[in-house]
Amino acid sequence: MSTFSELGLPDAVVTALARNSITEPSPIQAMALPDALAGRNVLGRAQTGSGKTLAFGLPMLNRLAGRSDRPAAKRPRALVLVPTRELAFQVVESLTPYASTLGLIVRPAVGGTPFNKQVDQLRRGVDILVATPGRLGDHLRQGTAILDAIEITALDEADQMADMGFLPEVRDILSQTKTGGQRLMFSATLDREVQSLVRQFLPDHVEHSTEDGRASVTTMDHYVLLVDRGNKDKVLAEIGARNGRTIMFARTKLGCDGITERLRAVGIPAESLHGGKAQNQRTRVLERFKNGRTPVLVATDVAARGIHVDGIDLVVHVDPPADHKDYLHRAGRTARAGENGTVVAIVLPNQRNTMRRLTSQAGVNARPVSVAPGSTELATITGSQQPTGEPLPDNNIRTERRFDSRPRTPRFDGSAPRHEGRPRREGSYSERRPREASHGEGGAPRRSSGGFRGRADYGSSPAR
Repeated sequence: MSTFSELGLPDAVVTALARNSITEPSPIQAMALPDALAGRNVLGRAQTGSGKTLAFGLPMLNRLAGRSDRPAAKRPRALVLVPTRELAFQVVESLTPYASTLGLIVRPAVGGTPFNKQVDQLRRGVDILVATPGRLGDHLRQGTAILDAIEITALDEADQMADMGFLPEVRDILSQTKTGGQRLMFSATLDREVQSLVRQFLPDHVEHSTEDGRASVTTMDHYVLLVDRGNKDKVLAEIGARNGRTIMFARTKLGCDGITERLRAVGIPAESLHGGKAQNQRTRVLERFKNGRTPVLVATDVAARGIHVDGIDLVVHVDPPADHKDYLHRAGRTARAGENGTVVAIVLPNQRNTMRRLTSQAGVNARPVSVAPGSTELATITGSQQPTGEPLPDNNIRTERRFDSRPRTPRFDGSAPRHEGRPRREGSYSERRPREASHGEGGAPRRSSGGFRGRADYGSSPAR
């Protein structure tokens, strides 16, 4: 395998990579970088956590290195399109240390952040623009960004952009870039919509794949934890009390808030992340999760698609994912960059067939294990512990209006209905996200079915 130095990257970038202990390419980088650095169009298939950001970011830096002139006002030289705000911020954070060694400027353009600030940054000149389709579309319509100087474009998480309904905007954006410009596209799967995008905008491309869209990370263990309905909340609380960084997935915004409230009620420092929060709230929550102040993050699928945080060693499916692709994207939050990780699904008796089908489609061999609160099996698999039972402050967790003081959340048993239909707009201007259902049948919020209700269940129990 070639080193970054042998690939011909600028010395300053190679040195900066080495400072971060990155000396050898990951599999997808080793496959894609030679062709991308040679100026070819590249289609890369790899799961989250495989090193895709550098696979498209390093060719951009290499192409723009050594320029003596500054980028023209409103005309970035390179473009990265991503499906979510959080992913945009993390791409900027990942590329900036290496871009700065070359004197290149990387800036985000996403919804939920000041539009005029982005206008000013674009006017001053941007080398690499990292954008979500909705917000970039706003800039194009208002003439505050022009794409005729784009030399290289990258699409990250293309399948997720298709799932979120972004492809019309993506097509419009790509049609405004130079026809002969280089294009790099990365996707975990190649669904029909993604394939149509490839045919239209990725001519004469070279394809590289580290897997077939199914699970391939060998450092990740999968379990289906079979629980009785009345024990699910208690099992979840003991998992939340473990040592280490944990991310839990719920299907709805209201479900996230309800799970978070219940965990905090028994002493677990958890916070929720979903599209119902303002961007500055989401940024602060994610930062506290990154620095360890909040060890448990409860998130929806949409909000979590941009979470690329190292050190997450446990992923918990509180609600079953919508499909096998969501299972893989959730699981991809752990076992990143060669680390070990565990993925568990909390499954009730009526959900076993659904989870068996999902794991089979995802190519996952998930071992079923019956667990109960305080069981040895639960502690061995997840590192669960007894919660303190001491309630934590609300910490502004609630974002939904409450009609009384009782907890109202979608059920932990996964019975909240799935959203159907096209995604709706998110944030200011026209950035979009899928609608995250927050109520049960008839519009009324559902209550969780049994389980812990605060410190009464745990307050007098000794910690293990």
